Amino acid sequence: MNDVIIIGWGPAGLTAAIYTARAGLSTLLFEGFMAGGLPPGGQLTLTTEVENFPGFPTGISGLELMKQMKQQAIKFWTNIETKTIDRIEASHQPFTLFSWETTYQSKSIIIATGAIAKRLHVPGENKFRQRGISVCATCDGNLPVFRDQTLVVVGGGNMACSEALYLSRFWKEIIMLVRKNYLRATKIIQDKVFENPKIHILFNTQLVECLGDKHLTSIKIINTQTNQETTVETKGVFYAIGHEPNTAFLKGILEINDDGFLVTEAGTGKTNIPGIFAAGDVQDTKYRQAITAAGSGAIAAIEAEKFLTSQQRNK
Repeated sequence: MNDVIIIGWGPAGLTAAIYTARAGLSTLLFEGFMAGGLPPGGQLTLTTEVENFPGFPTGISGLELMKQMKQQAIKFWTNIETKTIDRIEASHQPFTLFSWETTYQSKSIIIATGAIAKRLHVPGENKFRQRGISVCATCDGNLPVFRDQTLVVVGGGNMACSEALYLSRFWKEIIMLVRKNYLRATKIIQDKVFENPKIHILFNTQLVECLGDKHLTSIKIINTQTNQETTVETKGVFYAIGHEPNTAFLKGILEINDDGFLVTEAGTGKTNIPGIFAAGDVQDTKYRQAITAAGSGAIAAIEAEKFLTSQQRNK
């Protein structure tokens, strides 16, 4: 019987494990086996350089950051298994988790399965991922490689507009590719985009192909009304078309919003089932940063410890 089972090995899951294990709670963490198509550690392992995580003034690769977090969790006696949880039984306590015909029981659960940034799957996309193609402007957008370059943001919602505005703080020209003939962002954000002289919007436009040698150098786009194809020179394309939370195995069990994110009580990580908590991008519809994921992991762990203490007192 485990005190805590943590599902997910990203900054949220590992931070939660460091807190729970250090508090003396028996902690088992499932890092997943290519869950959601990503290696253990999630999207951060695909980030070549992380420059905004405190404590690393010269930067650190996302993979190395995850390795160091894992080592710290193991130091405090976190047990880690490379398995994917297929489903959970949460109708009564202790909770039961199922993986590869094996069952596990726990007094509490922390869900930290993350969210996968949506992609377009156009030719060249995989080749230039982290070599010019990014899914996070605030993570990668001010890297020196983009200096004095025309950059491209794909999308027309709040996230795309926010990322275009962010990039415009550093670089000379931002092109937004919007597949519809309007922006889906809220009016106040739209107004900021329209008023920004550095941002140029191409409506009814889709990305067709990513081109280059070792790094991205240009993209091919198409106007869906005229069918005219154009090549745009750029060293940076930022996808901002949404995220797909890894919550499919939790449908019908935990409360999930219309976009697939777990619904939690603000500032606690509590889900609709007492004893089950969520942390990181799986419940974060706004920030989705490594540092905010780690912070929410700490919060979920502290709340799980409080929950277990209250359960013990009530016996």
